[in-house]
Formats: sequence, structure tokens, C-alpha cells
Amino acid sequence: MPVNYSVLMSVYYKEHPDYLRQSMQSIYDQTVLTDDFVLVCDGPLTPELDAVITDMQPQFGPRLNVCRLKKNGGLGKALNFGIGQCKNDLVARMDSDDVSRPERCERQLDVFRDHPEYSLVSGIVEEFDGNIHQVTGCRVVPETQKEIIQFAKKRNPFNHPCIMYKKSAVQAVGSYQNFYLLEDYYLWIRMLQQGYIGYNIQEPLLWMRAGSEMYKRRGGWKYVESQRKLFAYMSKSGFISQTDYWVQSMVRLVGAVMPNWLRTILFKNILRR
Repeated sequence: MPVNYSVLMSVYYKEHPDYLRQSMQSIYDQTVLTDDFVLVCDGPLTPELDAVITDMQPQFGPRLNVCRLKKNGGLGKALNFGIGQCKNDLVARMDSDDVSRPERCERQLDVFRDHPEYSLVSGIVEEFDGNIHQVTGCRVVPETQKEIIQFAKKRNPFNHPCIMYKKSAVQAVGSYQNFYLLEDYYLWIRMLQQGYIGYNIQEPLLWMRAGSEMYKRRGGWKYVESQRKLFAYMSKSGFISQTDYWVQSMVRLVGAVMPNWLRTILFKNILRR
């Protein structure tokens, strides 16, 4: 099996330049370096962000393919465009403010080599606040396909910031589609329904930047409605029962409308390890 793989990252004007630099550097520092790093600029960037990309370009050389969209269209649209630019079937997702462990992509490539039937391979992420030595929690996801399907009926079964997937499988189900803050969850459900097999490595692959802003995005009526629509789709398509739909909708309603400080405690002490 070839070891070539693409990296897909999207960045927009609100990103912090230092975070982008650290994230891109972690891709360059992989023990197996990508031959195709697709960086989608989702609309015009700040001069500071453009300067980071200019500084990093010589380091990556022809491996870095910078694609610029004329206006900001959101993560789903940016990733849909970017995945079409990826040269390889194996694509490693990367967020512009996270930090991959050096062995991350090598570990995922090893799994795909040993299990060519897999289409999705993710792993554990460690959340940090400030720097990667200040880990505040871990998001642990289930390992096997059977466990993943059961988990998916309640929560997102893969960690999107560190997933590696087959481009052909993602595109076969329609790729990312517009779904506020849940584009990835919706994609995984559709892939699982079509019989694509996933696996989660039971070790940390990436440091994910957390903090109060991340938990704040998990609140509000817009997010509640997006979650309700997702679970409604899961119910109508037979992935979950009608009872599960009502239970999960109520759970998310309570979680979304509670104060951010209480939501932070919930995530750190119940939904994280």
C-alpha cells in the first residue's frame, strides 16, 4: 500500500497567526511527511496570517498547495473544495489551531496498511489550554466498528481534528454538507449507514486547543436546532429509534441552554477523561 497521503486544512481570517504556524509546523514534523498539503484559505485572510503562509512555503516547497477562495463560505464548503484538490486517496484532516503528535500520521498509515477495508481512522485527542503541556482532558472515542455505531447514536464517534479517511469513500456519500457545526458528524453517520468501516486508535494522536470559547460554541439555540435536525435525520433514516431521538434532543437542549461555566464543567468532568 502506498504511504503517500494528503493533508487537508482550512483557515479563515479569525485564526490566530501563532496557532496557524504551530499547526503547520506539526505537519512538517511528522515522522512520515506528506507529499501533498492542501491549505484552503476560506476567504481573504489578515496580513499576519498571509505572512505565516509565506514564511512556511519554502519549508514545505511544492508539497504545500495554497488554495484561496474569494469569500468565506464556512468549513463544510471549504473542505469540499479542498478535498477535490487532494492528490491522494488517503487524506489527513487538520485544524489550523491544533497540534498533531509527530507520529500521528505514521500510526494511521500503519492501520490502513494492515486493514485496507477501513475507510475512517481517528484516535484520541488531548485538549489543552495555553500550551500542549497543559492538558485539561481527553476525548476518548470507541475502538471497533460495532462500538463506533452504538456510540454514534448518541455522540460523534470520531475526532474530526485527527481523522484520516479515504477520499473516494467520503465523496461516494456526498462529502461534507451544510450542517451548522455538525458537518463531520453528519458525514460519519452517512458513511456508517453505507457500510464503510471505521476504527479509532486507542492512543492520543493530537493536541486540540480548548478553552471557554470552544465550549461556548456548544451552546445557543442555533446549535440546538442543528443537533435536533441531525437526530431527526438519524431517526427518519432508521439509525436510531424515535425514543432515542426525543431523549437525545432533550439532553442537547439542556446542555446548550445552560450557562457556559456549567457547560465547561460538564464537558471536563463527564464528557472528557
